[in-house]
Amino acid sequence: MTHLWVRAEQRPNEDRVGLTPQGARTLLDAGYRVTVEHSSVRAIAMQGYLDAGVEAAPENSWPDAPQDAIIFGVKELPEDGTPLHHRHILFGHAYKGQAAGQDLLRRFKAGGGTLYDLEYLVDETGRRVAAFGYWAGFAGAAVSLKCWLAQQQDAQCAPVGVYPSKNALVDELRAEMATTTQIPRAIVIGALGRVGTGGSDLCEELGIKVTKWDMAETAHGGPFPEVLEHEIFLNCILAHPGVPVFVPASAVTDPRKLSVIGDIACDPTSDFSPVKVYDQTTTWDEPALRVHDAPPLDVMAIDNLPSMLPVESSQDFAAQLLPSLLTLDTLQSGVWGRAKTEFDRFISAV
Repeated sequence: MTHLWVRAEQRPNEDRVGLTPQGARTLLDAGYRVTVEHSSVRAIAMQGYLDAGVEAAPENSWPDAPQDAIIFGVKELPEDGTPLHHRHILFGHAYKGQAAGQDLLRRFKAGGGTLYDLEYLVDETGRRVAAFGYWAGFAGAAVSLKCWLAQQQDAQCAPVGVYPSKNALVDELRAEMATTTQIPRAIVIGALGRVGTGGSDLCEELGIKVTKWDMAETAHGGPFPEVLEHEIFLNCILAHPGVPVFVPASAVTDPRKLSVIGDIACDPTSDFSPVKVYDQTTTWDEPALRVHDAPPLDVMAIDNLPSMLPVESSQDFAAQLLPSLLTLDTLQSGVWGRAKTEFDRFISAV
């Protein structure tokens, strides 16, 4: 019997989960064994899982789970260097040259475990079967707008937190925009994807004019002076080989109207990052990284944006992923087989 173990998230400001109580019931009805850890932070209450009939486990007890259990989480594991013996499902951020990712792969190699990276669960056409992208875009655009609004007060963006719903976030932003007569213009690259759609939707809901670019507009490879002609740039393109540079290092001192970069794709340590003016993520406590003072240029690069809207983003993602979870008993084929092939390819080079 396939055993799925849903762990509690251990990363700060991470309240999401990849399985809802309804999804757990579906897995149980299909003959799967499901264990869910208690969690002090999860946005979806534990009682719903208990009512669905799952087995409960103490918070953060996954290292002692049965060896045949498949450990399922959203974000990174604690960086404690311990060998990883289990099969894990999570966003590993390990295949694009990231230093922390290499450490993670070495832990899997030392322990004999396997990573099924959620970013690399793809169908036969190469399209991801589940993503938090829409809500990353929506929240990322919101925080980028907050950064721009703070600049209008000669300040930097205040800390951000969790919202009970998208409507609560939009209402707050609408009230903040009422304090200025200026309306920024935004350019979204990757506008046809999930992330770009979410970012564009947030802007348009608040009356911000959006220039929407995708593959056709960026096919010439750059440079892209149009980016500097907008007050806000939202990068919604994942770093990968062949992605052109949208914001070169020279942009900090080039003539520009651009004052906020929302790098929603957020891969600053990747060699393939299309935004070359910064090299570190930002945080919920300090959302903006000031890379130039006069005129100001701030970068927003929070890498767990959907957790600002944890209930909606978890429900959406879990619904997308559930059909694939229902095939966990065939790990050697389909989406899981393709993810295992990627893992084998990269771990062989560690």
